[in-house]
Amino acid sequence: MKKLLIVLCGLLALHTSAQKKNKTAEKYAKTILAADLQTHLFIVAAPEMEGRETGTEGQRKAAVYLKQQFTKIGIAPGNNGSFEQFYPLYKDTLKEAQMSINGKSYVFGKDFTAALNSINTSTMYIGEVIQLAKGDTVTDIKGRTVLFAKAPAQQDLFRVYQRQPALVLIAQTGIDKQPSPRAGRMYFSLFRSRQMAATVRISEEMAEQILKADFAKAKEQTLETKAYSTELTVAFNKDVQTLSASNVLGVIEGTDKKDEWVVISAHYDHVGIIGGKIHPGADDDGSGTVGLLELAEAFAKAKAAGKGPRRSILFLAVSGEEKGLWGSEYYSNHPVYPLDKTSLDINIDMIGRKDDKLNSADSNNHVYLIGDDKLSSELTNYVDSINNLYIKIITDRKYNDPKDPNRLYFRSDHYNFARKGVPIIFFFDGIHKDYHKPSDTPDKINYDLYEKRTRLVFYLAWDAANRNTMFVRDKSLADVPTR
Repeated sequence: MKKLLIVLCGLLALHTSAQKKNKTAEKYAKTILAADLQTHLFIVAAPEMEGRETGTEGQRKAAVYLKQQFTKIGIAPGNNGSFEQFYPLYKDTLKEAQMSINGKSYVFGKDFTAALNSINTSTMYIGEVIQLAKGDTVTDIKGRTVLFAKAPAQQDLFRVYQRQPALVLIAQTGIDKQPSPRAGRMYFSLFRSRQMAATVRISEEMAEQILKADFAKAKEQTLETKAYSTELTVAFNKDVQTLSASNVLGVIEGTDKKDEWVVISAHYDHVGIIGGKIHPGADDDGSGTVGLLELAEAFAKAKAAGKGPRRSILFLAVSGEEKGLWGSEYYSNHPVYPLDKTSLDINIDMIGRKDDKLNSADSNNHVYLIGDDKLSSELTNYVDSINNLYIKIITDRKYNDPKDPNRLYFRSDHYNFARKGVPIIFFFDGIHKDYHKPSDTPDKINYDLYEKRTRLVFYLAWDAANRNTMFVRDKSLADVPTR
């Protein structure tokens, strides 16, 4: 009975302390100011940062700024003495492209074109081309060359790919009017789990050279499947360039629980320059990036005053989010600090704007919370108790619905922690009209609301770093929907 009484008293003490404001936390939360957020954001989202596209000079400039600020405020390098965790990227360059039909040569960009990710360095000498009739699903085309005189629907083309042809030719008009880039997009992995058939788009004149008098019927899709003898040569020579990008890591070492971790993450990249226009990404995710800096500064001030956190805190600014969560995937696969000792990831991606879809006064006191219901039964009540104690912002969990078509749970960097079993909370302000546009500028940020949201993240991180236990992981990954 005595032991039971002690346990009950302990639980009551924990409950009571959770309901009482922490004056030290309040003191340092108040150092997070709208004016400071604004100052940083006008730099991070400035034209000089060139939209911060991953793997470009703009992204590297942003990384330099983050490192400078971490150093200035007294945050230690987080990757074995370095602020940066580099990861490789790859980019294709087309060196040479040749096609000839029955001895006649054709010009890349004028007569034929191909997406660089759909071809490999190779030379193919082809003596037979299959004109595949519409709806033909039985003809054996494995390892053969298939020609479509009229572009098939995407789902029909995918079904053809599943039948493993070696080459797919698609006739179309206006090839010379469309861009035929010799430099491909960056990609994250050289590994391809499934190699699709090489796909080349050719002019109707080239298709007619193969099909002769049958071309018109083939274009009308009234021709049966038929094989054509021809002398076709297709040659591509690609060069794969290795580039790099980086995550920026800063740490504050904990005290008695320094081997356990709280991660605060945000992506500092954006989409760069598109069509000659800089996309500054002030909200997406300049707001999260700058919030990360202000949070780091608040914790650094507390640490300098002898009020440092019990658990260590990793301030993780990742790149590559806009490309497919590349930076956080790399970190989660190559963690600097053990993920099984990571109590929580708080991810902040777009926290500076009001949601266009909210028309009430509540829009000035609102934030979306995503993912807090997925892996730990403690998180939802934890977030609500901290919020009700300090901030009293409206927390909207509409995006936690597994049937929500936006699928936001899968679309930011917290997901790569969640898939490894780390409990997460994702803060988000909604998809507004300036999303991924040149008009996502820092003058459109609601700085008072931005300050309030950032302070809430601080209080959550403070409590998570100082509570007695890590968050339980009592919800199965098998129950979490996958991408």
